Amino acid sequence: MPVRQPLKNHYQEKRLFLARVVILMVMVTLLFGIVSARLGHLQVASYSHFSTLSQNNRVRLEALPPPRGLIFDRNGVVLAENRPAYQLEVTPEQVTDMDATLEQLARIVHLEEARIERFRRMLKGKRPFQAVPLKLNLTDEELANFAVNRHRFPGVDVEARVARHYPQGASLAHVLGYVGRIDERELARIDTQRYAGTTHIGKLGIERFYESQLHGHVGFQKVEVNAQGRTLRVLEREPATPGRDLVLSLDVRLQRAAEEILDGYAGAIVAMDPRNGEVLAMVSMPSFDPNLFVHGISRSVFQELRTHRRQPLFNRALSGQYPPGSTLKPVVGLAGLEHGVTTAERTMYSPGYYTLPNDTRRYRDWRYHGTVNLDRAIAQSSDVYFYDLGHKLGIDRMSSFLGRFGLGERTGIDSTGERQGLLPSREWKRATYNQPWYPGETLITAIGQGYMLTTPLQLTSLTSTLAMRGERVRPHLLRGHIQGDGGELALDESEPLAPVQVSRPEYWDQVREPMEHVLHRARGTAHSSAGQDAAYRIAGKTGTSQVFGLGEEEEYDEDELAMHLHDHALFIGYAPADDPRIAVAVIVEHGGSGGRVAAPMARKVMDYYLLEMES
Repeated sequence: MPVRQPLKNHYQEKRLFLARVVILMVMVTLLFGIVSARLGHLQVASYSHFSTLSQNNRVRLEALPPPRGLIFDRNGVVLAENRPAYQLEVTPEQVTDMDATLEQLARIVHLEEARIERFRRMLKGKRPFQAVPLKLNLTDEELANFAVNRHRFPGVDVEARVARHYPQGASLAHVLGYVGRIDERELARIDTQRYAGTTHIGKLGIERFYESQLHGHVGFQKVEVNAQGRTLRVLEREPATPGRDLVLSLDVRLQRAAEEILDGYAGAIVAMDPRNGEVLAMVSMPSFDPNLFVHGISRSVFQELRTHRRQPLFNRALSGQYPPGSTLKPVVGLAGLEHGVTTAERTMYSPGYYTLPNDTRRYRDWRYHGTVNLDRAIAQSSDVYFYDLGHKLGIDRMSSFLGRFGLGERTGIDSTGERQGLLPSREWKRATYNQPWYPGETLITAIGQGYMLTTPLQLTSLTSTLAMRGERVRPHLLRGHIQGDGGELALDESEPLAPVQVSRPEYWDQVREPMEHVLHRARGTAHSSAGQDAAYRIAGKTGTSQVFGLGEEEEYDEDELAMHLHDHALFIGYAPADDPRIAVAVIVEHGGSGGRVAAPMARKVMDYYLLEMES
């Protein structure tokens, strides 16, 4: 018997269907609410944020680096300029085989392995369509070689860029310094917005000291780009403000003359106008070509410069520290007059050596002088007279008086790398060596030896103070800047310093006149070498500083010593003596006699300035 099927329960099916519809509607409504809430958040609450992102995806702000300010000498001769430099650039997306391309390029353009490695690292941070520099500052020969083979290198082009150039080459390198690529340390300290788009920054000298003026202000342009970042068109442009053009107090003619005079020696010559502190020439020899550093110096060339035995990278004019030797005697003599321990008329017998009371050690003179007074002691450079004067003064009064001339501290010249020298004192020795000051050290300090150290610039400043009877002006290299479209020169004012004051004005004459006798009297230490045929009156002082110490019974024999053990030769002077317009300091490392070597050099510098340039 067949089984009967139960009838459908339509009511139950209807309820099940309606329950499912309700659930579906709730789910649809819930999902719609979520979507609506998200759309509301994106379109309303986050409208400003996403609008900005969208705009930035279409419009980009690009920095326009400013042209760097030029540097001129006092007569308008260009010392630092901007000129086109050609560089090799590679666009990665247009090069099918990068390794093969680099290998072939190296056959016609000199490419160091380090430069190729740097290029490969730069590729990682660039987009395929962006050109990446492979080599900067191509030579004319490299340009010609590439032009002939250009068809073999798709994606490789030569582009012109503005680069710093120093037309004077090695001349003035230590004064101007140079610019170089911004490194990581500099990137951490500079204002990245101000240097946006800028690749170079001043590293040394004038270029670094006046970086804020030379750099200028960055401009910008708004460009429209596509989704890949390619520029489609320029929408808005605000040009950069060029850096300020600077005019230095230096005279290229005098600078080159001084370099030729010092050629073949290691040393320094500094010349300045004692009336206003303007530095007229600042020579440090040997020198180097600053153009080597602008585009990145090779490791081999830099290592050669750094390890060269004559240290061409060392700025002797500002950083070299030397015992001043007998060039210090006029100031020590002035200290003796001011403190009343000597007079211009006082005489003493110089047997060629000096002994302290209750001491048998002999402090030798460089020659026998006989009876001397202050005039003859300066003109003939008697060590014995100044041993005795130093002993009577004592280190405390002597150190204090020398400090009034700026010794032992930086002059504050507008450059980098200046060192302060060393003005010894009782307190200094105790703090440095934890030892007492000995009387014998006072004697050798009085003749500019021992711990005493000065820079060539300090000696020039000291000489200017003597020339101007105590008036002091801070040495400076900047004369002014060019302003306006008319190229007018706005002069910077000289900065006066605290003068050296003495109780009686005639004391100045009592040390200045002997400085004239150094060159214009028969027994003066520079008479035969620099003074006897001069067309004007020169006041000066020779100096010789020891490189190593001699025992009490040892004799200095230059002919028996290696060159690096010869004394340093020094000379300070100003001219004309009655109306000073130039003060000069000369230091010749291992030159021997200051009278025989350094004084003639100073005379030539003065002759060129006073007789040739001013004629």
